Amino acid sequence: MASAASRFLPRLALFAHHSKPLYRTTRFSLNKLSLHPQKRCLATPPPHINVSELSTADYDRLSDEVMDTLVEDLERILDEHGNPKYEIDYHSGVLTLKLGEQGTYVINKQPPNKQIWLSSPFSGPKRYDYSQEGDKWTYSRDKRSLGRLLNEELSNAFKQHIHLNVP
Repeated sequence: MASAASRFLPRLALFAHHSKPLYRTTRFSLNKLSLHPQKRCLATPPPHINVSELSTADYDRLSDEVMDTLVEDLERILDEHGNPKYEIDYHSGVLTLKLGEQGTYVINKQPPNKQIWLSSPFSGPKRYDYSQEGDKWTYSRDKRSLGRLLNEELSNAFKQHIHLNVP
C-alpha cells in the first residue's frame, strides 16, 4: 500500500498555480513549500548589448591605435621594471601581458561587435565600446575607460604610478 506522502505528491503539481503557500508531506516532516519566485543573486549582471555606430574602417583604425599604444607603453614599462617573469606578446589582435604570479591580462579586438575585450586577473572580464564623446573605450556598466582601469590596476601591480597613453 502506498504511503500518504506518495499519493499526495503527484497531486501537488496540480495546485502550483495557487498563490497561497502549499505544504508538502514527507515521511519525516511537514515542510512549507513557497510558490513565490525568489530573486537570483548572480555574481555578474547579464550582458549589456550595445550597437556600435562605428564603421568597420573606423573601428579598425581606432582599435589598432589603442592596441599599438598599449603595446608600446607596456613594453616600455616592462623594460623599466626589469622583472624577467613579466612579458608581453601581441599578434593577430590579441595582447597578452603576463605578470608572473599576479596573473595574466588578455586584451583583444572583437571586430564582429566592434569592441575591445579585457580579461583582468584583478577585475575579471570586461567589454569596451568606443565612446565618441570622450574619444575613449568605455565599459558600459561602470562607465570607466580602458585606460583608467589599466592605469589603476597596473599601478597596484607594479607598486608605482603607471600612466598609459590610452584614454
